[in-house]
Amino acid sequence: MDGAVVGAVALTAGADPITAARLALSMVVLQASIGALNDLVDAPRDAGHKPSKPIPAGVVTPAATTAVVLLGGGLGVLLAMPSGSSLVIVALAGLSIGYGYDLRFKGTAWSWLPFAVGIPLLPVYGWLGATGVLPPFFAILVPMTVLAGSALAIANASADMERDRAAGTDSVAIRLGRDRSWALNVSLLGIVMVVAVGSLIIAETPEAALVGALAGFALVALGLALGRRGSDRRPDIAWEIQAVGLGVVAAAWIAGVAVAA
Repeated sequence: MDGAVVGAVALTAGADPITAARLALSMVVLQASIGALNDLVDAPRDAGHKPSKPIPAGVVTPAATTAVVLLGGGLGVLLAMPSGSSLVIVALAGLSIGYGYDLRFKGTAWSWLPFAVGIPLLPVYGWLGATGVLPPFFAILVPMTVLAGSALAIANASADMERDRAAGTDSVAIRLGRDRSWALNVSLLGIVMVVAVGSLIIAETPEAALVGALAGFALVALGLALGRRGSDRRPDIAWEIQAVGLGVVAAAWIAGVAVAA
């Protein structure tokens, strides 16, 4: 999904399909590197709690997983190079944030922080890779995505609350409790909605952008409603619906503001 976001933003910024595909692939392999490191770090614990995971199940070896970490990170940075040194710096920053989550923040009350900082890098990566510069409206987009990333991290932590307790790990949702986590999630996404819709109206963007953003927020509201009471698979579904809804909002907002600019 992250690669698709980057590719879509790059196309919106005016990149040709080959450049957009290169940037999307760069993000995919960077995320593969981060995900492989996560599996490598979790392997000892997964052996007792999740034996079906690739490393404990013997599907892949730790050595092969380490190779994916190194090759994925290296290839991702290499694919960023044609877009200039600024994008290489962003790629390295993204890797650092992801590795920081794997090695330090995961399983702590600060596990939300890498999401809050890392998610805004996706539109930045796509636009900067396509044009080499960021337009003024990113001064609004980046703070909005920080809030959205924080909200998604809290929703994700709420979905994993029972499993985290059983595994003896910490999270922001465990610290806050389910009710306060949900209330904070609603508050953060409410701010995002007001800023997103308000800025689209003020900028006099095409009506389709506003309709798209409102449709996205309708999905977000559905996710919030499903996540209000955590039972069975509802928390997992709730966080996934919120993520899809925010993706729709981001696409509509960026497209609308880019046309109006």
